[in-house]
Amino acid sequence: MHRLNRLALVVAATGMLSLSTLPVLAQEPTASAVTEARMEGSIATAFALNRHLNPFRIQVQVEGTTAVLTGTVENSVNRDLAEQVALGIEGIDEVDSRLQVDTDVDQSDAERTSLANRLGDATTTATVKSKLLWNRNTQGLDIAVSTRNSVVTLTGNATSEAASELAERLAGNTEGVREVINEIVVTPGPGTARRAQDTASDMADEAAEVVSDAWVTSKVKSSMLFDRDLDGMDISVMSRNGHVTLSGRVDSPERKELAIDTARSIRGVRSVDAEALRVSP
Repeated sequence: MHRLNRLALVVAATGMLSLSTLPVLAQEPTASAVTEARMEGSIATAFALNRHLNPFRIQVQVEGTTAVLTGTVENSVNRDLAEQVALGIEGIDEVDSRLQVDTDVDQSDAERTSLANRLGDATTTATVKSKLLWNRNTQGLDIAVSTRNSVVTLTGNATSEAASELAERLAGNTEGVREVINEIVVTPGPGTARRAQDTASDMADEAAEVVSDAWVTSKVKSSMLFDRDLDGMDISVMSRNGHVTLSGRVDSPERKELAIDTARSIRGVRSVDAEALRVSP
């Protein structure tokens, strides 16, 4: 009976059913079961909205603050991304990944393909929004994102041409985006000085803010996976007290610099050490 309660809660947490419509069950769910079910629903939704992960069947079970992942993915990059996406969900402190890697995993299932197509534009929008939010230079901008047939449109306001161009570049480098229409209005105006003060204040607040190393590592890895020029590169990320270490291999000096810049731009990153990131064409 507890299992039936839990299943109903997971369905409700993913938005497919309201808790108020559930049938009366013999055993009332505990508060912890409700919380775990909501986190399971949040992780499942995040997987469904991620174009790299939605073709695969990944099962999620939350036990306390630990997410247990089972299923099969195509490669270690997919497995690592699934771990990081789950770790980025509020309330999850640890991921127990039992995902198996199978390069011959079937991705042609009609149902999954249909879901991937339906969620394609929504995934792109969510990805671009995430990149803008995680970047220390665009997180506070009033920018709206919409996607149609892989064409991203940016609207809203920015305080400088540089900020507008950065938002466009972040969107354009996202996997699956074929064109970016930049309709951001640059409004320096008389409030520029005030906004500069606000920016300085925000930076001071950021310096004082405690951003967990797990959060930093997750966002750096995800940003690299979402970047069409870095996706697939063999890059490992570690963070300690905001000091990020990159290791592994890239195929050109330009991609190494891009990896460093990507890591450095993430909110909460204090420094980047890329001595162990080797260039191997």
